[in-house]
Amino acid sequence: MAEPHEDYPAVLTDAHGRTVRYLRISVTDRCNLCCRYCRDDSVPFIPHENILRFEEIEKIIEIAVTLGVHKLRFTGGEPFARKGFLDFLIKIHRRFPQTALKLTSNGTLLAPALDTLKELGVSVNLSLDSLDRAKYASITGKDVLPTVLDNMHRMLELGIPLKINAVAMRGVNDNELPALAAMAMDWPVDVRFIEFMPMGDSTIWSNNLFWPAADILESARRHWRLEPVALRRKDGQGSEGHTAEERGPAKLWKLITPEGQVSKGSFGLITSVTQSFCQSCNRLRLTAEGNIRTCLFDDREYPIRDALRDKGEEEVRRIMIDAVSRKPVGAEILAASNGPVAHKRMSAIGG
Repeated sequence: MAEPHEDYPAVLTDAHGRTVRYLRISVTDRCNLCCRYCRDDSVPFIPHENILRFEEIEKIIEIAVTLGVHKLRFTGGEPFARKGFLDFLIKIHRRFPQTALKLTSNGTLLAPALDTLKELGVSVNLSLDSLDRAKYASITGKDVLPTVLDNMHRMLELGIPLKINAVAMRGVNDNELPALAAMAMDWPVDVRFIEFMPMGDSTIWSNNLFWPAADILESARRHWRLEPVALRRKDGQGSEGHTAEERGPAKLWKLITPEGQVSKGSFGLITSVTQSFCQSCNRLRLTAEGNIRTCLFDDREYPIRDALRDKGEEEVRRIMIDAVSRKPVGAEILAASNGPVAHKRMSAIGG
């Protein structure tokens, strides 16, 4: 196949005119934490023989790149819970040097990989829902916050591009907004609060726990003046903000203190529930067991593991093009739902 490039012709366009350029890859459903909003520890992990082999993921990446994908995000579970993941990441970087590589992690297992992540130019989204040690342990099931913070500071020292994601939960971490958002004052990071999504049959989501973006924004304005972060042109000219692709679904603001100090990073909101960003969705998901999922809220999945093993690349290519052509508008699924919008929990879908 041809050498991948960011400008490889886009093939994956859906019926709504949206073009897929971004593939999120779950390399495992296993995780060393058990976050209450993500995973139900009563549900067994996928047997290892049923998940995609690394060489199969590499082949699917190759196919996706030739269809126009130029950004990859590796998720889990926790990606580093899978043995050999760092070696695999190095191989993917060497094989597809012009493809942007990103990683979502809980930060607990990163220490041995940090120098390599810096060398590879991998950016990291760090899941961090609380800065209170006891509360962190309550949310995640483990008292490992000091390890996460140590690794976070090391990433900042190394200059690894870093975003911090906190799932916003009323009555759980709403009183920590000042402390979490203040990290953007001191460091060049985006601290994003994600609306809690009603995902999975056994979800703990409820109206009492749901903390909508409008209320989060009001809370932030009690502490800072907020200045919207302007978009930067893709060629890097103009504003010092992010490009639309770098920003993703987040709405970002600079924090400004009463004394006029401006934050080094940004405060962000990802309004997954109250303000849809489906019209600009450019992503596909590859689950650990080898299914393509076109929409987070839609349980329809398109198996490609067996197709790859039995029929080869062209069949996988056909399935991916067909799946994207059927990609729904997630906001419509959410609006029509009287309960969880998907049967699977987040840990089974991939970050």
